[in-house]
Amino acid sequence: MGVFTLGGLTTAPASTRSDLLAPSTLSLLEALGWLDDVGVVEIDPDVSDTAATREQFGLEGANLANCVVVAGKREGVERIAACVVLSTTRADVNNTVKRLLDVRKASFLPMDRAVDLTGMEYGGITPIGLPAGWPVLVDARVAERDVVIIGSGVRRSKILLPGRLIAELPEAQLIEGLGQDVTKTALPDGAVR
Repeated sequence: MGVFTLGGLTTAPASTRSDLLAPSTLSLLEALGWLDDVGVVEIDPDVSDTAATREQFGLEGANLANCVVVAGKREGVERIAACVVLSTTRADVNNTVKRLLDVRKASFLPMDRAVDLTGMEYGGITPIGLPAGWPVLVDARVAERDVVIIGSGVRRSKILLPGRLIAELPEAQLIEGLGQDVTKTALPDGAVR
């Protein structure tokens, strides 16, 4: 197992290419016994961004998932969570995430803080191997995908795995409606927002 072909990507089992995983990602995959269930593929770090990966390898947006780190404060205590949503959606930070974290305002962590706290590379942050105690909020649509492409903790590779496994991660919470569909609206001046 652990070999997936999707678009122009063909993986090797993570057990055979552990050099393509961030240390914390490898550690959790080992602890869960998933090294042979998860595929990893080396890519050019310059196409690590979700949109670039999609274009480079001829992938459907619904097969790529983004992991974003968000935070808010309650009574002076920072609460941090990771959100995993399909690339065709955006995490509902202003409503769903704010409510789940029980904070007045939730926002994306700045890049340097997210990298520092996760120990992962920007553009490669993954829900696999995040700091202990962080909730991993997973949009229900991610878990329904047969195969999902996510970061590996480093920019030079991607992980492919059944979406259901993301929902089985420690600290994972399956959330209906976490990912809101992205709709583009054409404005009178021709711009799209």
